[in-house]
Amino acid sequence: MRFINELHEGDRINGVYLCKQKTSAVTKNGKPYENITLQDKTGTLDGKIWDPNSNGIDDFDSMDYIHVTGDISTFNGALQISIKRVRKAQEGEYIPADYVPVSSNSTDDMYARLLAYVDSVENTYLKTLLNRLFRENDAFKKAFCSRSAAKSVHHGFIGGLLEHTLSVTKLCDYMASAYPVLKRDLLITAALLHDSGKTRELSDFPQNDYTDEGQLLGHIVIGAQIIYETAGQIPDFPPVLKNELIHCILAHHGELEFGSPKKPALAEAVALNLADNLDAKMETITEIFASDKGKKDWLGFNRLFESNLRRTGDV
Repeated sequence: MRFINELHEGDRINGVYLCKQKTSAVTKNGKPYENITLQDKTGTLDGKIWDPNSNGIDDFDSMDYIHVTGDISTFNGALQISIKRVRKAQEGEYIPADYVPVSSNSTDDMYARLLAYVDSVENTYLKTLLNRLFRENDAFKKAFCSRSAAKSVHHGFIGGLLEHTLSVTKLCDYMASAYPVLKRDLLITAALLHDSGKTRELSDFPQNDYTDEGQLLGHIVIGAQIIYETAGQIPDFPPVLKNELIHCILAHHGELEFGSPKKPALAEAVALNLADNLDAKMETITEIFASDKGKKDWLGFNRLFESNLRRTGDV
């Protein structure tokens, strides 16, 4: 097969891909068609089946592995495929690992670095809370290593939650050393746990979709619940410290319109919001540049950045 990141305008593909999403639609003239999203470990590709009832278009559903024949074109600056033939793939025609995006960094190495941050926390109550989750709770540990940090936008791959958490914690560690107003133990603990709710908000791959709990509550509320429940199992956990930690989780998106139930009221909550936003945006722009594969300098207007993005020129 040809991986999605290897495709170019004008190519014809003939291979197996995961159908991540399939929805029916109607053109302005009332003609039915289908929107398809194909996925492999290198990314996703939008597609269209303009004549769903034609010969060669077999029945299939979302999350099926499908054998696709089609032509690659460009629409609104992005590649898409016009699908001419499609059928369900049979076992033996594909290797599932080829269709799941994975972090380029070793999960074992990243988790060892995370535990080093846990060990660096000096406060007895915060360290106990972290160990309860990251060392003693096997289900939490497994989910934390396998989940993405988002369904889309940034770190949308296996190990993405772990990778994003490490980057945010590293930024917070720097800020704690640069600004004495910050209490390092609280900030590092908040950084390590800020997206802990995503272990239950998002499902495992290949779905990587919102769970019922995630749709109803969201990862911020779920994360606050995790901390409240875990801290409640630790004898004499100081109520003020617990509330400060939970506040950092509730406020880490910074603004009410961005999903935070509270705006930051603590210096540590402000620092966490800045670190989270910085890493999310830098990873997003990194992925945008990587998906273009260096084909052009100007990449067009991006809604997230509200800007026409450009690569930095070589000196």
